[in-house]
Amino acid sequence: MKILMVSIPNHHFFQWVNQLEGVGFEVYWFDSTDGGPKVERIKWVNQIKGWKLRWDFPFRNRIKEAFPSLYETMQWYNERSIQDVFEQKLEEIKPDIVHCFEMKLGGLPILDSMQKYKEIPFVYSSWGSDIFYHKEIGIPQTKFQSFLRRINYIITDCKRDYEIAKNNGFVNELLGVYIGNGGLDIDKTKIKAVNDRNTILIKGYDDGVGKACEIIEALALVSFAVLQHYKIIVYSCDQVVADAIANNSFFTNLDVTIYKRGQFVANADLLGYMGQSAIHIANSLSDGLPTSSVEAMGMGAFPIQSNPGAVSEEVITHGVNGFLIENPFDTAEIARLIIEGLTRVVLRETAQRYNVNYVDAHFNRAKLQSKIIALYQNVNLL
Repeated sequence: MKILMVSIPNHHFFQWVNQLEGVGFEVYWFDSTDGGPKVERIKWVNQIKGWKLRWDFPFRNRIKEAFPSLYETMQWYNERSIQDVFEQKLEEIKPDIVHCFEMKLGGLPILDSMQKYKEIPFVYSSWGSDIFYHKEIGIPQTKFQSFLRRINYIITDCKRDYEIAKNNGFVNELLGVYIGNGGLDIDKTKIKAVNDRNTILIKGYDDGVGKACEIIEALALVSFAVLQHYKIIVYSCDQVVADAIANNSFFTNLDVTIYKRGQFVANADLLGYMGQSAIHIANSLSDGLPTSSVEAMGMGAFPIQSNPGAVSEEVITHGVNGFLIENPFDTAEIARLIIEGLTRVVLRETAQRYNVNYVDAHFNRAKLQSKIIALYQNVNLL
């Protein structure tokens, strides 16, 4: 079976596709943004990169910086159309399945091509905000519905997005609800007991959708006497969040470590931080299944998580195995949840036992692999 996958270069995509290594599929990856060199992590995959530029001429980046208008004009002639290149690859590869990941950057750029090749089964994996928040991230309603009408199969990372898809024109088959990266590798040896957890872990996205600055404001409302016993780690931290910490004297005498967005942190190291964290806090206006919080739950950290479109409550019951932030802008309420999360030790102990077992049962990578392989086999048989 030949599978042509379309995605931006993304950690979740690399994890998903690696589930298929060695099972006999002929897998191709069309990098829809043509960003960067070939990826060693998936070197077994036939990677279609370097397709965009007709000529990578000398001093291109210097011209881009110094003469942006001239560069834009030159690129109009120098850049190949994604539609032309993708259709050429369809003719060369003749895939049995096309599978795109995420709508705005993975699916919509090839929609016109897939409308011409309706005989090819088209699978779509939704990620994050591309269904729930499609208008806000710039996907017009007409394009959104046209895309949903074209796809033959959908894989969502939460139940909510399947319902939204059905309400907007999708009438075909759900292949399943799966976490976007295909499953989690949990190292139980790094899961510390509740009394040994000395870290507060924060997801640092603040990009219009992520609202980590509100978490920082909320932390500053918590007593210094409570926080001084903890290390504070902010990962995937946007500059505005780092600035908010640097400019607030409240944090001067606290132990704060920042890993900026784009700064490489090995997934094993991040899971290790989760395994030593008392609480994990993530706050946003939109999301699919909150993968980072699910990872934190699997490592025993107590999740304090926003609940856009009631998605987080698919895995977190408020006051039982975590806390749900119902208003991402309510810093006083977030502060109250942080205090409760840190001080209600018995609740955290109960939640840790439940969450570690729940994540192992529902999101364990080894347990999901055979089901993910079967998804493609089922598409090919229908």
